[in-house]
Amino acid sequence: MILHLSGPSNAGPGERDLMLTKAREFLSAADEVVRIDVPGRGGSEEGSGSMRAEIETAIPVLQSASLFGGVFGLEIVDANQLNAAEATILAELVEKMDQTAVALVVVSFGAVPAVFAKALKAHGKVEAIKKMRERDSQSWLVEEVRSRRLAMDGAAIEILIQRFGTDTASLGQALDQLAGEKITAELIKDRFRNRPNEPTWLYTDAVTKGNAGDALRRLGDLLTHTHPLVLLSALESEVRRRALALSSSDIEEFRAHMGARSNDRSIEFLWRNRAKTKDSSLRAALDALVRADRILKSAPEPMHRITMERLTVAMSRWMAGR
Repeated sequence: MILHLSGPSNAGPGERDLMLTKAREFLSAADEVVRIDVPGRGGSEEGSGSMRAEIETAIPVLQSASLFGGVFGLEIVDANQLNAAEATILAELVEKMDQTAVALVVVSFGAVPAVFAKALKAHGKVEAIKKMRERDSQSWLVEEVRSRRLAMDGAAIEILIQRFGTDTASLGQALDQLAGEKITAELIKDRFRNRPNEPTWLYTDAVTKGNAGDALRRLGDLLTHTHPLVLLSALESEVRRRALALSSSDIEEFRAHMGARSNDRSIEFLWRNRAKTKDSSLRAALDALVRADRILKSAPEPMHRITMERLTVAMSRWMAGR
């Protein structure tokens, strides 16, 4: 039995938790499970040959034979960090392994070396895990609330998603804390004040749609964990994308300027909506970004939040063509 769980290279806590949960479920019938966390470069012990010591542990497991009907479980996590030599050896072992004796699950966040990926696909099942969106985590949360038999209305669920986004691990922990209580939106607001590691694009998306209220809420959450210059850079990138869309003669020229793939839907969206943003609005936005950059680099920290809040409101108006 072989399962390759392939996730995005920018997987967040939600995707990682989902994939590791699937891996545990796949190995639930195994009598004994060995887990290997593939280290990054420079973070491992030297092995006896071309494999690092941590990866060598996989060899005897993959060579196991079924003598008494038992099944060994092997979980390889962060397989995208395997080097070429390790991937080649593991691919050869997969080709020869006894699938009645060994259950192998490989978890990767990004591409694994081609030789290993080919062997996994030829002899097992590959399941691609996409980057989670907020509506995905909301569906997950609704099902989890139902299975735990918790009393929670739509407003409370919405607030939890605002606080934790796609981080299903944190959502699960929040539900553990709320068990046995009367769960209301106000309780959640009071109990869970900060949202960790929210994707920056959710903030820029709210700004470009002209939703200043949502953008300000996301800004407040992000400033807990993110330096304002990072958000400033994200806004500058959005202005640049729209300026290029306005100056390009056709969509293919715009795509070439952006270095985008032919199936990148965001390019098509920006091209269709390019007329909504005026030249004058882009110039005003660029001037505001320059002024904000100067303030963030020279003014005292208490000025940073005020500057970003004012910039967010103004950018929401300009980017929506108002």
